[in-house]
Amino acid sequence: MTKQRSVRQFCTAHDTAYRLSELEPIAFEAATDFSGSSVFIDTSVKFQEIQGFGGAFTEAAAVTLDKMPPDLRQEILEAYFSPDTGNAYSLCRTHINSCDFSLGNYAYTEVDGDVELKHFSIEHDRQALIPMIREAIDLSGGKLKLFASPWSPPAWMKTNGMMNNGGKLKPEYRQTWADYYVRYIQEYGHEGIPIWGLTVQNEPEATQTWDSCIYTGEEERDFVRDCLGPTLHDAGLGNVNVIVWDHNRDRLFERAKAVLDDPKAAHYVWGVGFHWYCGDHFDNVQLTHDAYPDKHLIFTEGCQENGPHLGSWDTGERYAHSMINDLNRWTEAWVDWNMVLDETGGPNHVGNFCSAPIIADTQAGEIRYQSSYYYIGHFSRFIRPGARRVACAKTLDSLEASAFLNSDGSVAVVVLNRTGQAIDFVLKSQGLQTKTSIPARGIKTFIF
Repeated sequence: MTKQRSVRQFCTAHDTAYRLSELEPIAFEAATDFSGSSVFIDTSVKFQEIQGFGGAFTEAAAVTLDKMPPDLRQEILEAYFSPDTGNAYSLCRTHINSCDFSLGNYAYTEVDGDVELKHFSIEHDRQALIPMIREAIDLSGGKLKLFASPWSPPAWMKTNGMMNNGGKLKPEYRQTWADYYVRYIQEYGHEGIPIWGLTVQNEPEATQTWDSCIYTGEEERDFVRDCLGPTLHDAGLGNVNVIVWDHNRDRLFERAKAVLDDPKAAHYVWGVGFHWYCGDHFDNVQLTHDAYPDKHLIFTEGCQENGPHLGSWDTGERYAHSMINDLNRWTEAWVDWNMVLDETGGPNHVGNFCSAPIIADTQAGEIRYQSSYYYIGHFSRFIRPGARRVACAKTLDSLEASAFLNSDGSVAVVVLNRTGQAIDFVLKSQGLQTKTSIPARGIKTFIF
């Protein structure tokens, strides 16, 4: 009897009605000699364990959500966090103090010289941000993991006396700033929001017109080694995962090396985070893993810049291209930037408007799902935390692909076609094969 196994397939494609649409299943049959185009999966060859996928909780996202009618607000939250009908987000990010996607600059203590943090309060976050995070945790069944990133210390801790326009942390406030992270984790914990991880500083090489702070590699190393790491440990928070760099792939290896070549600093570092605002540079992701295989890699931010880009298909393709190539180079988690923005691509207190997978038109009271929402879903819905990447070999440069073995034994294969033509190929695994195709400018996830 011919050995058969059903393969489910989900598709999103340009100029079609397919949007994470489940198509008719196809059947594996016993493999035969075949020399044509193929994607070959070997589940016996395993790589990194996946931590999860998600996006960022920002004040802008939370405020925009609150402007929507209750039914649409709930729809957006479920679209991201429902494990049954949504993108099943499992690992997300938020900001410590304000970021550019806040309504203005704010810090948890703005009293000059408050080195004992007597005036520390997260009351500002209770207005919109914390309620959004709590609802997401509930929708995820309590399984959502969260890491937090500072864009800037309070103005009084900085050399330039302001949260915007770069500047550096004053040396005399390094310990106070380390204590600040601890207080943040403790206060959020009291709100029922456990903090899984921290990045040391968002984009530490960028002097921005918004909230920003500059660290050299050596300054980041010394702060982690001498202040942040020991302070977390002494507070009983040594299990909080510390992530360095949190900036672009172009300098990923160089900045990882600056910290991780110091054994005392490396002891406190869980992993290295990176962004995409510099081009691909995927080789640097692989190089960082090869040099420091005991450290974890996580994509911590990416978005389509310069406005909402309503209806853009390129945006979704940009996401999937990055996700596949990062994952194929040992990345364990992939986290988008703002989950929802308004019709302007904001609010943003310095006019740095961007796109998001869901645009909530607060004037019309409508939700607009962008291509990026569906493309991300091809990964996040089917590749679950605890999955292992497995060997995936393809014969065509025109296809991009990655494969994963979930803990329940199911296999998820994501195949991307960014060309203008449909592509036929054979999917092969464990002595079985099936003929299939992928539409022009389309993406498919196969489950078996």
